[in-house]
Amino acid sequence: MSGTHGRHALRRKLPRRLTPFLAAFGVVAAVAVTAFVTTHHSGPAEDPAKVTAAVAGEPSPSRRSEDPADRSKDRLESASPYPSASPSPSPTTPSPKPTTASPKPPATPGPVTSTGTCGVSYYDTGSTTANGEHFDPNGLTAAHKTLKFNTRVRVTNPANGKSVIVRINDRGPFVESRCIDLARGAFTQIASIGTGVLPNAKYEILG
Repeated sequence: MSGTHGRHALRRKLPRRLTPFLAAFGVVAAVAVTAFVTTHHSGPAEDPAKVTAAVAGEPSPSRRSEDPADRSKDRLESASPYPSASPSPSPTTPSPKPTTASPKPPATPGPVTSTGTCGVSYYDTGSTTANGEHFDPNGLTAAHKTLKFNTRVRVTNPANGKSVIVRINDRGPFVESRCIDLARGAFTQIASIGTGVLPNAKYEILG
């Protein structure tokens, strides 16, 4: 009876208005204790990338970048399997060889600048003329001792009146009484090959 009486006496002594404050204090204390226990017993938050890699069965990004073997493998995979081709050297264009042939004169002959008579013969041998051209035995060309190359000369056979215009591109003839040596093709224009030599043929130098 004395214990029960004592508790009832204590309740009567505590003011009724303190009861809500005591209840609020108990709730705050319980929240603080729960937060303390959660902070000290739970580990740090997991990295989302590590969690995803662990679920997929792959190493975490930090481990992959720190592993030297993985770094070497990444470099080999990124390297091209084929070597870069070097440009092939461009071929050099050979420079054209200078020609030694003299330029050909105009086809139309000029006026007569000199005339005379002399022995005219023909020739059909040789490979190169004195001015460096290829000798054509059937061409309308001729040899003279002193006239300039490419000078035009009209040669006339007084026996039949036939004439031919030739171009000087060679030197000769070196026989006394002969002044012009025609290529065989030019000679056949005014006489037959059997004639051999025209002793008094007329020549006209055309300017």
